[in-house]
Parts: sequence; C-alpha cells; structure tokens
Amino acid sequence: MPEEATRRERDALGEIEVPADALWGASTQRAVENFPISGERLPREFLGALAQIKRAAALANRELGVVDADRSSWIEQAAAEVESGALDAHFPVDVFQTGSGTSTNMNANEVIARRAEDLRGNAEPRIHPNDHVNASQSSNDVIPTALHVAARESVHATLLPAFEHLSEAFRAKQRTVGSAIKLGRTHGMDATPVRVGDELGAWASQLESAARRVREAADGLGPVALGGTAVGNGLNCPAGFAERVCEQLSDWNGRRYERASDPFAAQGAQDAAVHLSSALRGAATASFKIASDVRLLAAGPRGGIAELRLPAIQPGSSIMPGKVNPVLCESVLQVSAQVVGHDAAIGVAGLSGQLELNTFLPLVARNLLESIRLLSQVSVVFADRCVAGLEVDVERARGWAEQSTALATALVPRIGYDRAAELAKTAFASGRTVREVALESGVLPEEELDALLDLERFV
Repeated sequence: MPEEATRRERDALGEIEVPADALWGASTQRAVENFPISGERLPREFLGALAQIKRAAALANRELGVVDADRSSWIEQAAAEVESGALDAHFPVDVFQTGSGTSTNMNANEVIARRAEDLRGNAEPRIHPNDHVNASQSSNDVIPTALHVAARESVHATLLPAFEHLSEAFRAKQRTVGSAIKLGRTHGMDATPVRVGDELGAWASQLESAARRVREAADGLGPVALGGTAVGNGLNCPAGFAERVCEQLSDWNGRRYERASDPFAAQGAQDAAVHLSSALRGAATASFKIASDVRLLAAGPRGGIAELRLPAIQPGSSIMPGKVNPVLCESVLQVSAQVVGHDAAIGVAGLSGQLELNTFLPLVARNLLESIRLLSQVSVVFADRCVAGLEVDVERARGWAEQSTALATALVPRIGYDRAAELAKTAFASGRTVREVALESGVLPEEELDALLDLERFV
C-alpha cells in the first residue's frame, strides 16, 4: 500500500509528520500518537460549544483590539464551520487525554487557524493557533466553560423535552384507562386497591420532579470559568473579555452566562458539574423505578401479574416461539444503570480536583453529555414504542383486587383490628374472599359488608 502523504509541522517540541490533508497541526498530532486509548472523541455537543466560545472570543478580541479585524473575521467564520459539525473529521483526539483538555483545545485552535487561512486564501499575515485563535484564553478556562455550555444546552435541547414527552405519554394513558381499579402492592405484597391512574400519574409525577431538579442543576452551570486563563488570576486576559464572550453566549443560546464570581473555584473544582450529574443520577433512578414497575405489572402473560399488556414489538426468544419480552423496559433499565456509573466516575473526578485545576475535565464532559444523550433518547423511544401502546387488562386487574385479603382493612373501624386480621387469615387459608368469610361469620349485616367492601370506596 502506498504511504500516506504527510507534511511537516512544528511546535515547541520540534517537528512532526502530520497527514497532508488534515487541518490540525503538531500539537494535535502529538495527542493522536500519545493517546490511542479508546478511539472515542469528545461528543459533538462539546465540540460545538468549544467552537462557539472560539467564535465569541474572536468577536471580543476584535472589539478589544487584541486581534486585528481581518484575522478575527476569518477566525469567526472558521469557528462557525466547526460549530456546525462540518469539520468534525478533523477532531481525532481521544477522550482519555490530558486532564485539562489542552489537546482538544489546541485541536480546535489549530483547525480553526488553518481553516481560517484557507478561507482567506492563505494570504499574509498568518493566523496563529495560539496567538490569535487562543488569544485571551487558556485551556484551563476554555475547556470547563465549554463543558458548562455543552451540558446546559444539551439538557434544555434534548433531556427536558424528552422527559416532558414521556410524562405526557403517561398522562395520556391516565386519562384514557386510569379509572380502572387494581390491586395496590407494598413490600411486594397485596395491599388495598388503587386506580390504574394512580400508578400512571405517580410515574408522570416522578418524571416531572426529576426534570425540575435537572433543570435547576443545569442552570447552575451559568457561571463559567472563562477569564481566569491559566490559574484563575486572568493573566493575559484583557478586562472585559470574559464579559463580552458571555454576552455573546447568552445572546446566541437564550440563557444567561456570566463570568464566575470566583474564577479560582471555577477552575480548581467542578462542583456545578457534579451537582448536575447527581440530578441526572436521580432522573435515572426515577426512570429505573418506572420501567421496573411497568415490567413487573406486565409479567406473564399467564404466570405473572399481567395487569398491563405491552405492545409486541419484536420476538422475545430465539428458542421459545410466541414469547414477547419487555425489551424497552430493559433498555431503560440498562441506560439508568449506565448513568449511575457515569455519575460515580464524575464523583471521583470532582473530588480529585487539586489546587488551581481539576484535571478530569474530558471525562466529566464525556460522561455528563452521554448521560444526557442516553436518558433523552431512551425516554422518547420508551414513550413512543412502549407507553403509547400500553393496554390494561381491566378484568384481571379488578380480579386481583377483589381477591385481596387487604380488603379486611375497611372493616377495622367497625369490628377492630384483631377480628379483621382473623377474617383475613381465614380467607387466605381457605382461598375465599374476605367478603365471603365475613358474611359467613355474621360479623356484619350483608348490606353493610357490601358497602364497606365496595372497591370504589377504596379508591
């Protein structure tokens, strides 16, 4: 096979061979060679946020006279291409790289600088990745800022609408089949009756509460580290730069961003990201509980509870004909488990910040954004392909309720706890209903028993 065409690029460590058609330069190439770890790059949302910051920085640097108008205008155009995803093929750096994300920041600087020169026609003076694209910035303040912007915007763009969609799917079912009566269960055992709508509404409420907590946590990412440069003191960053960039980010995204009140804390720690991760873990916990409940209530079709019937979307077994499994519930369960795992790693990352910099930034960004993406996508699929087609076996559900020994609870105010307990035990041992045993015992007149044990009275 012919050797790949290359060109020579130079950085502070000397020269290195770079693929001839690559927009990146020496710093990125060293990272490619140094970190052949996972084959996974930082998510598209992160690259888009990083490019947006570079675009806003070009505008701010032009206004402040740090970068001349000609260079800054071409940088702005090139950064917009990166933001759109058009140049994603030129971002090869692995997620598991330098903990500050410097390699990815330099990847962006090099790609934007070279693309800006291409757009301008490679005329002099040159556009330098550090001196011009990275002017007034450091990886140490840009990367955590990109993390905040990417995660916050992803929550608003995908996760909150997805949770609203799934919640409304449960609310819609609540309106159509919610009046049916079924057996309540606590500790996995029979309890007093409830309506199907009580459970459907509870699931919707869980999602709505989870979404509220995620929204509040995501909005805590509004303060950003930009302007702190290397260690938080803002060396080489002109007054007003961070404020101008934040104004642009706020205008473009429709949400307020501002320079953190304490840039040393913003760079040395990742507390806001950890807090968002914990809210995502809470959302995953809610999702797990809901999907687990649905799967349990649909267990059967003949040997389980089988109060719910799930849509048959694919054969469930390679050996058992006719078997249909709750596959979408299981998808939600797996996503939820993965989000909990991501949160554990982010927790370790958060507590590992040292002095003026947290050096787990790529991991935090990757895990946060993947948790948001997974929860968003599985929620929409679960709503559309499972909840929308969910049916209730009304007769079976009511039958379980009518057989429950917990119905004896309604007799307690009239005959006392101990006597009611005896009736419940007798009913269970004999396989009869509480009503049948109570009527036989003569403990109360038939009319009163009918009134007390009417299922509608319980719900």
